[in-house]
Amino acid sequence: MTAIGFIGVGNMGGPMAQNLVKAGHDVKAFDLAKEALQKAVSAGARAATSAQDAARDVEVVITMLPAGQHVKATYLGPGGILGAARKGTLFIDSSTIDVDSAREVAKAADTAGMLMIDAPVSGGTGGAAAATLTFMVGGSEAAFARALPILEKMGKTIVHAGGAGNGQAAKICNNMILGISMIAVSEAFVLAEKLGLDHQKLFDIASKSSGQCWSLTTYCPVPGPVPTSPANRDYQPGFTADMMLKDLKLAQQAATAVAAATPLGADAARVYSDFSEAGNGAVDFSGIIRMLRAAKR
Repeated sequence: MTAIGFIGVGNMGGPMAQNLVKAGHDVKAFDLAKEALQKAVSAGARAATSAQDAARDVEVVITMLPAGQHVKATYLGPGGILGAARKGTLFIDSSTIDVDSAREVAKAADTAGMLMIDAPVSGGTGGAAAATLTFMVGGSEAAFARALPILEKMGKTIVHAGGAGNGQAAKICNNMILGISMIAVSEAFVLAEKLGLDHQKLFDIASKSSGQCWSLTTYCPVPGPVPTSPANRDYQPGFTADMMLKDLKLAQQAATAVAAATPLGADAARVYSDFSEAGNGAVDFSGIIRMLRAAKR
């Protein structure tokens, strides 16, 4: 049994913490949202009174926070958790944040005598609940080796992507592909509708042809062909449009920093920004097909 502090037990962090409890670990949880914290406690975690309290007297601390500024404030700010934890604590940040912030916090952790990995996830709330998440990990070999048994209780695929920040780099590159491909699949179905081609027929052909991709075969944006996709639940989110927009913006920020040409990534960010600004930020990102369907050429 490992003593684990878990900071941020919301839609993603909550199920992840629950899986650690199920695996027999002693989990001390904290969240600013009382309802989220209570849910974690009901699942078997202990309640911490603050982020600092969650980081005290544990062997591992996991954070799942909204953005880079929250991660930096939690780790480095006044009363930050790096100062509260004992030497040698392993920190696992599963937030999706910018690469520079991830590397800054990792450097501070190393200076403080801690081990740290950035380990953003893919798989959505379903993957978090089923413990089938993909972890993209950046950090030292020693930190990765120590983290692996913990990550295995929350995920199915765990890849060490290299040094600090490389987990975040992998995540934003992956989600740029996802954002672009969902728009492409949605555009194809909208065009098929206007040409009189049945959804199922297009799916049957494209899913076995060169158009095959995850956005089509696992997360199809029209009802019917993939019964488990959000399109069959009126686009109730597994991964919201706002979350996709956040990742696309992070990808564009990184592309600008290293002078990488990402024209389709930039276009995808613009399309999702329009969708979000129209009041659809809480809709599943596959709901982008609604905006494309209503758009005029």
